[in-house]
Amino acid sequence: MRPARSFEACPSSNWSHARATIQEAMVDSLTPAQRSERMSRIRSSNTKPEIYLRKALHRLGFRFRLHGRKLPGKPDIILPKHKAVVFVHGCFWHRHASCRVASVPKSNTEFWLAKFARNVERDAVVRQKLQDEGWRVFVTWECETDSPKKAELAAKELACLLLNGTTEFSVQDVSSV
Repeated sequence: MRPARSFEACPSSNWSHARATIQEAMVDSLTPAQRSERMSRIRSSNTKPEIYLRKALHRLGFRFRLHGRKLPGKPDIILPKHKAVVFVHGCFWHRHASCRVASVPKSNTEFWLAKFARNVERDAVVRQKLQDEGWRVFVTWECETDSPKKAELAAKELACLLLNGTTEFSVQDVSSV
C-alpha cells in the first residue's frame, strides 16, 4: 500500500503557485470539437440508474411502460395501473440541491447557469402539466439510484408510496426524514 503524499515539505509559496498554474491549465483540456463529441454521448434514456430502478421495480411486481412520448416530458417510467410516472433525474443536469455532482462548470459559467435554470423551470412546468392531467409524479435522483442496492431501497420506498396513494415524492425528501 502506497503512503499518502504530503506536500508539507514543499515551500508554501511554490505550492500555491503550482496549484494556481494547474487550475489555469485545467480550464478545458479538450478542443470544442472533442467537447462536443463527448457531450453528445451523454444518454437521456436507459441510463444505469434508470435501468437499476426499473429492474428493482419489476422484481417487486410492478409492470410499466417506458419513455412515454405522448406524455409531457417523456417520463422514464410510466405505471398506468397506478396513474403514476417516474423521472430518474441526473443530478448534474437537473440540479439536485444536496448533491456534490451538481456543480457548475468553471468555463462558460453564464451559459451553464442559464441552461440549468431552463432545465429546472422546464421540470416544474412538466410536473404541473402531468399533475393537471391526473398523473402522480415521482422523482428519483441519479445519486440515489446509481447502484443496484440503492435502487432497491428507492424502489421499495416508491412501492410503499404508490400503494398508499401518495401523490408526490422525491427520494431525497424521504431519505431526509
